[in-house]
Amino acid sequence: MTERWASVQNRLLASLPSSDRALLTPHLQRISFKADTVLVRSDDELRDVYFLHSGAVAFMLDMPDGQTVATTLVGPEGAVGSLSALGPSVSPVTVLARVAGTASHITAANFQSAYMQSPAIRQIVQVHTRALLLQLQHVAACNALHSVERRMARWLLQLHDIISDRRLPLTQEALAQLLGVRRTTVTQAVARLREAGAIKSDRRGLIEVHPARLDGLACECYAMVQTRIARMYDQELSESGLATGPAQVTRATHPRQLGRRGAK
Repeated sequence: MTERWASVQNRLLASLPSSDRALLTPHLQRISFKADTVLVRSDDELRDVYFLHSGAVAFMLDMPDGQTVATTLVGPEGAVGSLSALGPSVSPVTVLARVAGTASHITAANFQSAYMQSPAIRQIVQVHTRALLLQLQHVAACNALHSVERRMARWLLQLHDIISDRRLPLTQEALAQLLGVRRTTVTQAVARLREAGAIKSDRRGLIEVHPARLDGLACECYAMVQTRIARMYDQELSESGLATGPAQVTRATHPRQLGRRGAK
């Protein structure tokens, strides 16, 4: 069992004691997903839970006029569908893969059974849920207060940190969906970020980011929320006797970055 999970890349699974993780292991199936794969559709019952190992997914709010806007991004630090452990429920959002990756999949029924038996599993669900709510609250405030250009820089930084790659497979259509704006608005924002030397883009749908320059153009929301989430994971999981797992390394948790943000 120890050898099998020695290379666990999902932070929630890695934080569990081996005895608690053993409740999930027989039911977990490794899957791959491509970009633009829909893992959960809005208003569908939550029947599955996905613990991400690589890639990134966006929680998208579908508006009546057909537009969408991202509320959160989740990578190997989190999961999709974990609230199904609380009982039958429908998803308020569509969960869409923005970057291809892999995940461990388990049915909601099997996950709920393990959840009822394990205080440790209940704890990671609570911590993860609070982290998602915190991100959602900050995104709502950011959308109301900051320009499209600064919000785009924030999303690009977060995606860069999740997948640890400077080349992001994002078309302008995907950016429009993340930001909830028209493609013409995205085109203008991309042009401004390119002129500032923060990104390079090509017709193949790849955006290469310059993290330091992009960070200087982004709003302070990302660093602030990631710092709070990192502290939440570290404090609450460690206080409960759980390992904190392989923490996602972001510029928001780097001491130099915290000092720079704090000076604003």
